[in-house]
Formats: sequence, structure tokens, C-alpha cells
Amino acid sequence: TMTIHSEEHIVDVHVRSGVYSSDTIFDYSRGYIATRLFSRNACFIMKIKKEYIPELHEIGRLAFERQTMKDVYSPHNVWAQFQSGNSRLGHLKDWVLYGKHIEKLCTGLPLYE
Repeated sequence: TMTIHSEEHIVDVHVRSGVYSSDTIFDYSRGYIATRLFSRNACFIMKIKKEYIPELHEIGRLAFERQTMKDVYSPHNVWAQFQSGNSRLGHLKDWVLYGKHIEKLCTGLPLYE
């Protein structure tokens, strides 16, 4: 499911698929995406790169097209590959940078950037 909070410039994406379940936050005001993978009990954070990530006003339309057509070609299909590296727990300076929405998602989990 996807929830778009236009006034806060936030998109919440919840994937419920057993071992592949995850929650993702696109925080357009801060410029970061955070994904919490439940199977790995970890949080992955990346900077939004405008050339790869659709704008907030486009993401709802793309999701609607995808739901309606089930298989639509779009140059904005987003795939990210995370490589395990050093993790750390978030500190106050991280939450100031990433914001309250990502803090709520990732507090207490190892952070991978």
C-alpha cells in the first residue's frame, strides 16, 4: 500500500509479502529514502537522486497506473541494491538530518547508508 502525504512531502510504502515485507519512507522535504527490511531487522537510508526517483507529484500517478494496468513501462521504475557494510545505531545528529518520519521508522535498528 502507498500513502502520500502531500502537505508533509512524505510517501509511505508498505509491502506485506511474508519474509520480503518492508516499510519505506520517501521524505522529499529532507531528500532521503529509508527502507526497513523486516527479515533483516535493519534500516537502509539513501539520498534521493532526482534523475532516478520520481517527483512527489508523479509518484501517485505512477502507482495508479501500475495498479490499473498491472504491468506498465515507466522510466521511473526504481530498484536499489544495498550492499552490507558497516552499520551503526542512529544518534541525535542523524535524526536531525533525516527527520522525524525516518527516525520513527528506524530507531533502534542498525543503519546502513
